[in-house]
Formats: sequence, structure tokens, C-alpha cells
Amino acid sequence: MSRVLVRLLYVLALPAVLVAVWWLASADSTNVYWPPLRTVLETFPDVWTADRLRADVVPSVLRLTGGYVTAAVVGVALGSVIGSYRRVRAVCEPVLEFLRAVPPPVLIPVIMLFAGIGDTMKVLVIASGCVWPVLLNTVEGVRAVDPVMAETARSYGVTGVARLRKLVLPSAGPQIFAGLRQALSVGIILMVISEMFAAGNGLGFAVVQFQRGFAIPEMWTGILVLGLLGYLLSVLFQLVERRALGWYHGLRAAGRRPGERS
Repeated sequence: MSRVLVRLLYVLALPAVLVAVWWLASADSTNVYWPPLRTVLETFPDVWTADRLRADVVPSVLRLTGGYVTAAVVGVALGSVIGSYRRVRAVCEPVLEFLRAVPPPVLIPVIMLFAGIGDTMKVLVIASGCVWPVLLNTVEGVRAVDPVMAETARSYGVTGVARLRKLVLPSAGPQIFAGLRQALSVGIILMVISEMFAAGNGLGFAVVQFQRGFAIPEMWTGILVLGLLGYLLSVLFQLVERRALGWYHGLRAAGRRPGERS
């Protein structure tokens, strides 16, 4: 029980300190752009009602989910192929390096030309940015598969889809999840940016509307909602990762590397 309390203290200590600093630093603020935290918190329940959560938060989460899942599927699929075959990797690497250097927000006007300004555009924008961390980490994870294990699988006739499911993806799993974690942060950023360009709802749209209407405390509540959403998604991701990579974390806890025999 004491260990749980200590862990909870570690989790809550820094946020509590930052909130306290923000509260004290803004307590006597008369700057319209920097309202007291007390005012922001008092405004929060009036702004983020159940109706507004359905109107703005739910669409944003759905767009983020669509783009993120699309990027995950495409990134893992292409990364597995590119990482498995040296010649494919040699052909694709120059193109991949060029494309990954293009900032995804720059593509928004281009995507709008053929996808319009609806949800499809926003999902594509999110996917276009999220796919690179997943793809590149998958490539590196597949390349790093233990050659002894690969040779053993080949000797036992484990090939094709079975080899992918039983050897390649589990071995590359830690690297793939590292890419998925990076992609989640990128996805939240692109979700907000895409909704600021052209949208009738969503968190990015709401924050911009508050700013344009000089509803500054309301704008700050939108920023807080984005922070809370990012935190909740991060916690959910950690739970999924822990479950999917239980074997990997068990090996790390035992002080052994993946693939190392006892």
C-alpha cells in the first residue's frame, strides 16, 4: 500500500506544484490575455458542458482515432516489407527521407484540394504526420530481428505470414510501440491544426473561435481540455502497451535483453 502511495505522490507532485505556481503567479493578474487561474477554473464548467463535449471533443477524438489507426496500419505494413527486404529498403530510403522532411501542416492546402474541408481531410492530415514515426521505427525494429532466431525459424520452415506473426512483429514490437507513442503526440498536434484551418467543430475550432471572440478565459479552458485529453490518451496507450508487451517488460525487469536465453 505504501508503494502505491509513493508512486501516486510521484505522479501528482509536479502537476500540483505547477498548478500552485500558476495560481500564485496569476492571482493578481489584470492582463486580459493572462487571466487568473481561478477565473479560468470558474469558467470551465460553464463552457465545457455535456453538449459542448459532444459537439467538439467527440468529433476531435474520432478524427484523431481515424488518422492514427490509418497511420498505424499503413506504417506497420509498409515498415515490415521495407525492413524485411534489403533491396526494397535501398530503393525506398531516398524517397522516404524526402517525404518525411516535408512538414505535414504544409500538406493541408494540398489535401484540401482533393479531399475538401470535411472530416476526410482532417483524417488524412493526421495520418500523413503519424505514419512516419510508425513506419521508420517498424523498419528499424524489423531490421534488428535476432539473426539466430530468424535462422532457427527458417530451419523449422516458419515462413510467410506465420514468420511475420510469430517472429518479426513480436521482435519488432518494442520499436513499433515507440513509434506509436511518438505518433500519438504528433496526431494530437495535427488534429488541432487541421481543425483550425477549416472546421465547424472540434477542439482546435473551439479554441480559435474563443480567441477571435476575445473570450480569453474560455480559450484557456480549451487549452486545458487539450492537455487533459493528451494525458488521458497517454495513460490509455501505456495500459495497452503494458498488456501487449508484457513479455518485454518482464525481460527488462529480469535484467535480460529480448532474445537473450537464460
